[in-house]
Amino acid sequence: MEKKLRKSNNKMLAGVCAGIGEYMGIDPTLVRVVYAALAVFSAGFPGLLLYIILCIIMPAAETKE
Repeated sequence: MEKKLRKSNNKMLAGVCAGIGEYMGIDPTLVRVVYAALAVFSAGFPGLLLYIILCIIMPAAETKE
């Protein structure tokens, strides 16, 4: 079974950071903190734009039934 980068059901906004954390096998909270720090220290706009782009192009999480 191959891993696929998807949004997560463990979401704060859209599940992008949690999806990246799950894909990389690290804690989603750590990804959120690193992302927030990078967004703040890069004047915010590039980080916000990247998040919006990822929110649009990342597929939704698979539902577990």
